[in-house]
Amino acid sequence: MPAGIANRVQLCGELSVVLDGRECATALRGRQARALCTYLVLERNRLVDRYDLIEALWGTEPPPAAGEALRSLLSNLRRALGAERLAGREELRLRLPADTRVDVEAAARAIHDAESAVALAQWERAWIAAHVAMNVASRPLLPRVSAAWIRMRALEALAASGLGLGGPEIHTARRAADALIDAEPYRESGYRLLMRALRAEGNSPQALLVFDRLRTTLRDELGVTPTESTLALHQELLAESVG
Repeated sequence: MPAGIANRVQLCGELSVVLDGRECATALRGRQARALCTYLVLERNRLVDRYDLIEALWGTEPPPAAGEALRSLLSNLRRALGAERLAGREELRLRLPADTRVDVEAAARAIHDAESAVALAQWERAWIAAHVAMNVASRPLLPRVSAAWIRMRALEALAASGLGLGGPEIHTARRAADALIDAEPYRESGYRLLMRALRAEGNSPQALLVFDRLRTTLRDELGVTPTESTLALHQELLAESVG
């Protein structure tokens, strides 16, 4: 995340909360305090009560002293961020400056931009936006944060834009498609992107083997067949091989 931004929050990787240019996260004591901060950042557009917070931190079977522990954690959070940042007592809301940049939210906006660019065949724009999203989603995640969906969709956009750009980026497209398949072996889009990348590299026979792998996986694991779009791509590859 750009270091020059006066108000910024990093939830992926090492927690960082910079407000008015001052790093506040170093004053949060322990994993639970950081988890509480993370939860309140993500839920800052609504009021959350203490029961929500207890469940977020300890699950549906909290320890007997959870209420007292939560009070201590909230006190720590107020000291770290400033008392004015945490509004309410029984129902709470974290107040961050309107211009605060949160990495997970920035990544989500980037992936939407990348997907829009892919739909418009604006390959360079898609390429840049997908890399922005991947830069965030590839970091280790803190409690309450799941950026897996961002990474999967960023890989799709990266592979599609690599195919659109062509040339040396075909190799990047193939690697992105491979990573997508490794992460989600039942996601057909990864196989289609890999098949298209291999075809672009002049390796249609290998692309046909990728289809066979997908068909076998879906049949043996899920009892289904590939979708029409995948079957159509397979037919194209077969026709090219015969030709």
